[in-house]
Amino acid sequence: MSDTNQADLVVVGTGVVGCLIAEQALDAGLSVLMLEAGPRVERWQIVENYRNLPPTSRLHFNAPYPPKPWAPHLESATDAQAAEYLQLEGPNARAYRQGYVRYAGGATWHWAGICWRLTPDDMRLKSLYGVGRDWAFDYHTLEPYYTRAEYALGVCGPSEPELQWPPIRSRPYPMGRLPFGPGEQRFTDAAASIGLLNHPAAQARNSGIAYDGRPPCCGNNNCIPVCPVAAKYDAATALPRIEAKGGRILANAVAYKLETDARNQIQAVHYLDPTKTSHRVTGKIFVLACNGIETPKLLLMSTDSRNPHGVANSSDQVGRNMMDQPKLVVELSMAEPAWTGVGPVQGSSIMVTSQGDFRGKHGGALFRFNNMARSRLGAEAALAKGLVGKALDAEIRKQAACSMEIAIEHELLPDPGNRLTLSDKRDWLGLPKPKIYYDVGDYVRRSAEEYSVPIARKLAKALGATDVQVSTEFTNSDHIMGGTIMGTDTTQSVVDVDCRAHDHANLFLPGGGAMTTGGCGNSTLTMAALAFKAADAIISQLKHA
Repeated sequence: MSDTNQADLVVVGTGVVGCLIAEQALDAGLSVLMLEAGPRVERWQIVENYRNLPPTSRLHFNAPYPPKPWAPHLESATDAQAAEYLQLEGPNARAYRQGYVRYAGGATWHWAGICWRLTPDDMRLKSLYGVGRDWAFDYHTLEPYYTRAEYALGVCGPSEPELQWPPIRSRPYPMGRLPFGPGEQRFTDAAASIGLLNHPAAQARNSGIAYDGRPPCCGNNNCIPVCPVAAKYDAATALPRIEAKGGRILANAVAYKLETDARNQIQAVHYLDPTKTSHRVTGKIFVLACNGIETPKLLLMSTDSRNPHGVANSSDQVGRNMMDQPKLVVELSMAEPAWTGVGPVQGSSIMVTSQGDFRGKHGGALFRFNNMARSRLGAEAALAKGLVGKALDAEIRKQAACSMEIAIEHELLPDPGNRLTLSDKRDWLGLPKPKIYYDVGDYVRRSAEEYSVPIARKLAKALGATDVQVSTEFTNSDHIMGGTIMGTDTTQSVVDVDCRAHDHANLFLPGGGAMTTGGCGNSTLTMAALAFKAADAIISQLKHA
């Protein structure tokens, strides 16, 4: 080994979960060292990457984040080499082609900033509906951590309880809601006409005021793939603050093994740099915050005589219960302009359709109006008609203005058969690639057939659509959950209520991987709440050691 580094707390991963925990630990007087598999870049570099992309490459939100050989991720929808990193199989393999970023700051670089909470019912599926699992604690236990997360990320949202989701809060949002653009308001009105409420989304985006050193949103409408002014929270904005408080960040450091001692506690993490040189980092407590794919992959790679099936895996649950929210997309052609693209790319969802006694039979669903500007899509459609000159210009304007997109995201049950294992294929560093088997199950398929698609068609009619195209293949929502699932039964779960590994008292696995169920809304705020809960336990453990 070429060198040794040490800290009280070693955090693998620099996304939202890792950054929140690191900053809490630093504020408590602990030393912190963070490892990041990919590079660290400045915002202007990402903006320039995006600006210089050809229009046809802008379809995939990872395009401005070219992967490094040592830290592969999906770069585009057609990039076979990068897509091959995730070895996907099963009836719905395509629906787990996750678009995470292995850069310092993680997937918060290109997230939409949406911050839904779970509802109390989302956390009690087994006891209420006889399906899935119950969380190890209830909503009221998690609520204070949700609130801390909202204030840490800078979340704006509605002040009216009837517009909040769910309306069970101990404090108001830090900022008021952002207004709807004309397309989003039209969607809201159409939903109301068929008896559905379109909720303004809580968003980690500054609404009209500066917050936490970030400016207010100015409506650039390219939140995905990057907010050029940093009005939206991303973990990259936290990294300089972490360093100012004494934290150390090592980029281009690919963790590949956890080392245990004679007591089966974690004593070191080993990483490879871009020269394929191995390094060793020691600490008192270790946090894996790599995401719900890279964390179980690292655990499964970390075999030794005490842990022949991988670290934290005496239950054989590491890598199981992989979840997302399987998505269908509805494309609408309109007789009159819809005027999408004013304001953030996402700002609301119909959430009431995620709740109900039907959940004993099929999953709930949310319906979201995608507010991305459609000029590029309109141009592609117009060019496909072979038009030129004024006719081309007129058709681009028509196609861009008179089309809309609705996303349907479905609730998925935790299923141990949806599993990540290690492939026999290797990446550039010689490490095994993750292999994932994925089947959305009849619970989701029944939801689409009997529930969500019929509702989407009613919405389309209420919107006055002249043509409706519903996708037939489930795709990814990039809300990676499961893999290190939480529970009190040590034979059926990986971590306890504080996201501490059952098998190793000084190893914490917080974030989406620990989530017991996922509901229908974006998972980031729940991940952040679990990060705060874990941080409290980590600090207490180190202070009383």
